[in-house]
Amino acid sequence: MARALQTLGTPAVMKTAGFGYDGKGQAIVKSLGEASSAYQNLGGGTVILEKFITYQQEVSVVAARTASGNYADFGVIENDHENHILDVSVAPSSLPEKVQKEAREIARAVLEALEVVGVMCVEMFLTENGDLLINEVAPRPHNSGHLTIEGCVTSQFEQQLRAVCSLPLGSTEFVRPVAMVNLLGDMWQDGEPNWQKVLAMQDVHLHLYGKAEARVGRKMGHVTALGETVEEARARALKAQALL
Repeated sequence: MARALQTLGTPAVMKTAGFGYDGKGQAIVKSLGEASSAYQNLGGGTVILEKFITYQQEVSVVAARTASGNYADFGVIENDHENHILDVSVAPSSLPEKVQKEAREIARAVLEALEVVGVMCVEMFLTENGDLLINEVAPRPHNSGHLTIEGCVTSQFEQQLRAVCSLPLGSTEFVRPVAMVNLLGDMWQDGEPNWQKVLAMQDVHLHLYGKAEARVGRKMGHVTALGETVEEARARALKAQALL
């Protein structure tokens, strides 16, 4: 571990090799002493140590591939996090075309190299230097892709079925700019949220996951909002989140 920290430098990020999500199963390490305690706190076993990356934006590309190699993606989705948990996703992206093209090429290369059949999300950090670094791959429909339900001609869930059943992949065209906000269990601390406030809003769609127990930080549902622009969609989604 000392040699790894010497090579990577500090701060570094220690992660469990499996079952980590939403900031769980990881710790920031600033010294060798912290590394030892972090390792114990993570339960021992196999861990991954990574250099700490300073980035300007996290992006994701949700894509689908069939067994015969047909491929389609939903373009670049921009993500913002709060306390290590995805908070807001918006699309289409306003990043430079060069960045978007590279992100989509990286995602396609990953799906083809792994011979993926179905939907996979490839998450990337856009560094301050303009480089794209893969930070996670999720071989399934992904939280950041939930905005495709109302935002696209074909949702990521329909695309998953089409891909695994070797059916033609659906159109990934966005019908309108869209934003998604997650609804966490924190909102249930004072009882059931007032859903009527959100359902009364124009171009806003509520999705609840039917989970029996609300816990702080647990994803209980999401709201998607459409707009004439990404900025309008984001503002509408955040307003809905604030009302709850």
